[in-house]
Amino acid sequence: MSEPDFRPRADRPVGLIIALLIALAAAGWFGWQWWQQRQMPPPPTAPVASTPAPPDAPPPLAATPPSPATPQNEVAAIAEPEKNLPALGESDARMRAALVELLGSKAVGQFLQLDDFVRRGVATIDNLPREHAPVQRWPVRPTEGRFQLQGQGEVRTIAPDNAARYTPFVLLAENLDAAKVAGVYARLYPLFQQAYEELGFPGRYFNDRLVAVIDHLLAAPEPAGPLQIRVVEVKGDTPGDRPWVRYEYADERLQSLSAGQKLMVRVGLVNERRLKAKLRELRTQVATAVPASAGAKKP
Repeated sequence: MSEPDFRPRADRPVGLIIALLIALAAAGWFGWQWWQQRQMPPPPTAPVASTPAPPDAPPPLAATPPSPATPQNEVAAIAEPEKNLPALGESDARMRAALVELLGSKAVGQFLQLDDFVRRGVATIDNLPREHAPVQRWPVRPTEGRFQLQGQGEVRTIAPDNAARYTPFVLLAENLDAAKVAGVYARLYPLFQQAYEELGFPGRYFNDRLVAVIDHLLAAPEPAGPLQIRVVEVKGDTPGDRPWVRYEYADERLQSLSAGQKLMVRVGLVNERRLKAKLRELRTQVATAVPASAGAKKP
């Protein structure tokens, strides 16, 4: 009888990176469909008090830059936000239907975690520049298959075929229309802003955080392979517990990267560059601030 394998069975590296694209695409399609179907504004109704879902404990602020007094990347420069948005805690059903229309039911079922989707997307985006990105808040499902290594012993290398596991996510990202996504993201922006403030950032502007996170991911290193991985045994609390293992980069410079930059490196050089190309497209759409040098008049 073979011994059970206690290695991690799945991981979600591209999912964490692609979350900022998928979250905006989901909101974008939902907003576009809803906006197109509205022939005229609905009659005003009395506001109904609702009890918001309790937010998660605020994450550490070490990776969050100081917030300027005013937003730097106004979404109103992209499109005016809608005034009659659904409540943040009541958008899941419409979001699910919209995502199926956008991606198809098979892709939605394969890739996405739809419950509390906006909050999941915002939390994941905010966590990418940090040391850890808690799996409980990811808006995507695990990457199929196992993380593939080759060699024996404590230090091994990432197998050349491992990058192919992430190709479906990369293709999904490349097929998104960044301009359309940004336009409808702006119309739905109050939902994202509310979710961000619930995380523990009142007075901070989520779109500024989004632009900063994109810049952070674009700054990820592009090391040539093969990359070495250290397999670290994690023992149980009591004697006799079977050990688990975790994977760390053998290169201390790579291991010290943020969660988001580690994942950019982990997907393989070709996939990393393809994802960066899409992130640059998205940044062009959502980064509305005018650089000081561009706005200054020449003497």
